[in-house]
Amino acid sequence: MSNTQGNDRGRATARLVAPVVARPTPPTIGSLALESAPAHEVSPEGEFECLVRRQLKLLGEDPARDGLLKTPERVAKSLAWLTRGYGLDATQVVGDAVFEETHESMVVVRDIEMYSMCEHHMLPFFGKVHIAYIPNGRIVGLSKLPRLVEVFARRLQVQERLTEQVAGAIEDVLKPRGVGVVVEAVHLCMMMRGVEKQNSKTITSALRGQFRDCAMTRDEFLRLAHRTA
Repeated sequence: MSNTQGNDRGRATARLVAPVVARPTPPTIGSLALESAPAHEVSPEGEFECLVRRQLKLLGEDPARDGLLKTPERVAKSLAWLTRGYGLDATQVVGDAVFEETHESMVVVRDIEMYSMCEHHMLPFFGKVHIAYIPNGRIVGLSKLPRLVEVFARRLQVQERLTEQVAGAIEDVLKPRGVGVVVEAVHLCMMMRGVEKQNSKTITSALRGQFRDCAMTRDEFLRLAHRTA
């Protein structure tokens, strides 16, 4: 046998017995191997739970310990609820609850509870929303105003944008003579971290139509919104 043939056989044998490098096991949720599964087979909830489990590891925790076993599932469900406003539409929320009415005086709904998430740190901010409008031949069911707040509050937000979005939605739906919105909130990104100021409150307003153009109308609304009794 020639030296060339011997070398060829040696190389072939080396290829056959070359060690197989073990691949790392992909992260799993239950029995689901997310990284090895086709993309269309991985649910958004499952992918989110995997990310939360990885986050716990990065924080130095053990996601396999008893108290954290169901935490990824809980976090995924919680954030889906807290940001459900992305799936809501202002027009659909109001529906057919708009009525023809000749009432022309100010309508005020104050102290609407509001909970949202700061888009900068994903920490909660919460407080109250005061809404007023002056009808122009149409009024809306009173319960729809808090529902409009929910549409925009249940998203990653900044308070300034939230205030303008609520005012804009009421203006679009009712075409009133004027709209006024005031939001008062405390922000955990200021209370739990950073400057750690516990008693600060942020107040924002959006004034449209007569609320912007007429000082008497504006003052009446602000007086009603901030009265203590």
